[in-house]
Amino acid sequence: MHTPLPLTADLVLLGGGHAHALVLLGLAMRPVAGARLTLVSPDPVAAYSGMLPGHLAGHYRREDLEIDLVQLARSAGARLILGRAEGIDLATRTVAVPGRPPLAWDVLSVDVGVTAALPDLPGAAAHAVPAKPLERLAGAWAAFLGAVRERQAAPRVAVLGAGVAGVELALAAIHRLRADGARAPEVTLVEAAPTPLGGLSPTGRRRVLDALARAGVRLSCGTAPAAVEAGGLLLADGRRIAADLVVTATGARPQPWLATSGLAHVGGHLAVGPTLQSPTDPAVFAAGDCAHLLHAPRPKAGVYAVRAAPVLLANLCAALAGGPMRNFRPQREFLRLVALGERRAVAEKWGVAVAAPWVWRWKDRIDRRFIARFAPRPAMPAPPLPRPATRDLAAELAGGRPMCAGCGAKAGPAALARALASLPACSRTDLLSGPGDDAAVLAHGAGVQVLTTDHLRSITADPWLMARIAAVHALGDVWAMGAAPQVALMSVILPRMSERLQARTLAELIDAATGVLAAEGAGLAGGHTSLGAEFTLGFALTGLAARPVAKAGAQPGDALVLTRALGVGTILAAGMAGAAPGRAVAEALAAMALPQGAAARLLAPQAHAMTDVTGFGLAGHLLEMMEASGTAASVALDALPLLRCAEGLAAAGHASTLAPANRAAVASRLKAAPGVDPADPRLSLLFDPQTCGGLLAAVPEAAAAGLVQAIVAGGLADAAVIGRVAAGPPELEVTAHTAAASRPASASSASGASESAASVVTGAP
Repeated sequence: MHTPLPLTADLVLLGGGHAHALVLLGLAMRPVAGARLTLVSPDPVAAYSGMLPGHLAGHYRREDLEIDLVQLARSAGARLILGRAEGIDLATRTVAVPGRPPLAWDVLSVDVGVTAALPDLPGAAAHAVPAKPLERLAGAWAAFLGAVRERQAAPRVAVLGAGVAGVELALAAIHRLRADGARAPEVTLVEAAPTPLGGLSPTGRRRVLDALARAGVRLSCGTAPAAVEAGGLLLADGRRIAADLVVTATGARPQPWLATSGLAHVGGHLAVGPTLQSPTDPAVFAAGDCAHLLHAPRPKAGVYAVRAAPVLLANLCAALAGGPMRNFRPQREFLRLVALGERRAVAEKWGVAVAAPWVWRWKDRIDRRFIARFAPRPAMPAPPLPRPATRDLAAELAGGRPMCAGCGAKAGPAALARALASLPACSRTDLLSGPGDDAAVLAHGAGVQVLTTDHLRSITADPWLMARIAAVHALGDVWAMGAAPQVALMSVILPRMSERLQARTLAELIDAATGVLAAEGAGLAGGHTSLGAEFTLGFALTGLAARPVAKAGAQPGDALVLTRALGVGTILAAGMAGAAPGRAVAEALAAMALPQGAAARLLAPQAHAMTDVTGFGLAGHLLEMMEASGTAASVALDALPLLRCAEGLAAAGHASTLAPANRAAVASRLKAAPGVDPADPRLSLLFDPQTCGGLLAAVPEAAAAGLVQAIVAGGLADAAVIGRVAAGPPELEVTAHTAAASRPASASSASGASESAASVVTGAP
């Protein structure tokens, strides 16, 4: 029997720069046994700097230049913490990441890049966009182009800094504005020095200046900017340059907190020796633009980060496992490829420069080859089944897909129903209700106490985030009963790890769980821990209510309010297959971590019935409410709030391993109204298991719109009215459009809807 190897050391990578992306790629192919790998990045993707000018010029889509850190971290077995590091404590060996407890490390590597922001220039923070970080500029550029197309902004751009980066951005901007049909675009380069392009040879500078002149880019040298204003730039000589977008590209400035980290630095850039280790602490490494090579100072350029990556990888492994270190010897000169906006580029090295379309094609091949290294790998084929094996084992393995986590790992609704049918009745007189509702209800003074328990297979490698999600998920049953959370016990199964890592992990779990619970007025009273094959986390909870809100009680004419978007199970399943974009996975996890107590407190006083949508999907939990209430319901596909990419991933065939059982459990009670497209992927999302799913409440029609507005204002932006309750037997009609959802669910049978219409909903995805 295989026993997982224990985790014994924490390797933390700060920043998703090019060097760290390549280190993750290497660790995905050859991990260090016993190391827990953590990547800290403010964004779920990292933009490749070499292709950014081409993206601004319109030659590449945004996703063409993005390294998906979510997928990369998953392939490397790393936990990804989405946050911006703000400090290092060498004494405690921790990193400060706002919003969470200090992150412990045994070996630390820093690749946080630089910024082009100008904090000392008046107005720059409010009215300018720095060229770095790249993700911010890409987003601002898309918004600016949209405003120009809508005639809400003039096609005027000013770029501060006429180095290579600034020139590339200026040429890309004017090319794109003209390609988009902008009328009389104006792009101005502002350089405080008397001459631009100081890093190029005279020949290379002449080639690029010729391209600027041909493109019509205005060049202002020798005068520094004095302020950035809402409508452009004020220069030190009193001149004003009109601009609706101002970009700062005046050089690489280090992140300010590096200089206060206690580590040796040069001008705020972390000092490192030949092995890329800090002379202050050999357990700290640095690479990329945030590092200064003491043995071989070089200008800040992405080529050095890429070349340093193999040495950094080898030395991080040596620091963890022992062994000799390697030295990094950067080349003295490197090939500069300067994009000229159109599909032309300048190649410059050793004082020789060439400008031609073939240079751009050469650069394009180099850039695409680099970014292709991070493309998702094809899923490994499932290993053959051992022999002998039972006849139905292959079918149970669902085509070789790994079992989903979160609520996607629940037992199927049919199996659970059979088990609960044999549950003996409880003789206690203070138990007012047991199986069938979201929580057990016990008599408690003048009111009631609700009791529930829930646990999840981990859906993220980040224990802190997983604890928030698990706490919010478990609280859902208390909120759905209209109760105020009271006290919780935590049950934890940790993967095998050393005592030091156990203590670190439990501290993260407790911090996250107590934060969620305390915000609801509840406390964590203890729990139970054990070590096992995988990370699993759950809570037992109590809550108090004057009047519980049950699943029963929905009335014909009620509106159905859902507080959270659907698609969690589909996105997580696609993420396991490497098919879900990292942004979509990150947004789904962030949505799951949002508490719903405020929404529950708005809904409970007016709800006739309420539940939460979890493992059995919207259709399953809504039909439970209808069965308990003796009513029918209708939902409209165009009213369903959906997470980013959920519909597209469902259309591509991605689904949780629990979805087929959810579909089968409700097949006989679903009807599709005329006009519902059998191929509509939103149909399959009715059966999608939700971890931390939304609250589902039947409320008076007159109150629904106001409740949704208040819930959205409280932070749950996806809340919506998705359908209606109607008289009739417990069944669910699915309509294509919102207006049709006002019809009674039984109207489809009254109007002669066929069984083939019902099969639209109940057939295989």
